[in-house]
Amino acid sequence: MTVDTKEAMLQTWLAEQYSSIYADGRRSDEIGYLQCKLILKPDRFTSAHVFKEFAGLVQRAAEKTGVGYQHTPKSQQRPEVREVLFLDTGGFHLYNNAFIVRRRIAYEDGFAIGDPEIVFKYRSDDMAKAQAIDVRPRIDGKYKIKFKLEVMPLKERIGGMRRLLSHNVEFGLSQAPQAERVVMASLGHMSLPELASIFPPLATISCDGPDDVSLVNQCIVEELLQDICLLDFGHHSAATANLALWRSRGDHHPFVGEFAYQLHFDGPTGISPKSLQACERFFLELQQVSADWLALTTTKTGAVYRLKGNPPQAHE
Repeated sequence: MTVDTKEAMLQTWLAEQYSSIYADGRRSDEIGYLQCKLILKPDRFTSAHVFKEFAGLVQRAAEKTGVGYQHTPKSQQRPEVREVLFLDTGGFHLYNNAFIVRRRIAYEDGFAIGDPEIVFKYRSDDMAKAQAIDVRPRIDGKYKIKFKLEVMPLKERIGGMRRLLSHNVEFGLSQAPQAERVVMASLGHMSLPELASIFPPLATISCDGPDDVSLVNQCIVEELLQDICLLDFGHHSAATANLALWRSRGDHHPFVGEFAYQLHFDGPTGISPKSLQACERFFLELQQVSADWLALTTTKTGAVYRLKGNPPQAHE
């Protein structure tokens, strides 16, 4: 769904909910996150100074729209490094059916730290479809569900908004049973039915080719991530904004950047309409001041899938 207007739309989008239940009778998830994203041209990222340069544009947009801007301690530190891997069949059956499976690992001083994070998500611009997907994994351990309204610029030009609903579940690799940890860690020695045994919605996919699951485009993504500021939209609604660069590990070829900030709230009515209006004004103004940086027609995940020049069916 897209909006080519400067009228407030975030509140309208958040209000669109459908009353439904999952197979076990549990009430369907409600949106609890609003994430605004700008996808950026990778050729602008030539040094760490770029993070501060873009932060200046963010501050300018905040001042013009009356949004609070505050430096964070991490904004003065070196970018964090993370490794991101996507799993799919050779025919991109997951992505072509709006599903994404990825693994992410944080690094510090060149060494992996913490528990590798597994994320499974379904994305659509259709609220009813996104809300109806039960993303709960079949694992014995703990997991966290995040149902997000993601907002991006229009694909055609700056000055508007389009939305994606992103229904996610994430968990640490240590939370999966031993057999599933082996499967998820192997990265390429499993089939689609085996993956569907962990993420049941994948069982609905009709696979018209080989069902082996492996690393998408044989690409290991190196992510440089830096928090650049805290944005205050008033009425107890603030968000840490960050800037990320994705590049391929090995040759360090940059292929996409992203600026993002995320608000968390208790259900779609748990955020002030005035905060939503301020958030929207800022997002539209930032498009204007950063126009030369913007890449309008993709997402970070879409960029990974298109690395080999053979694009899958776009659902984004």
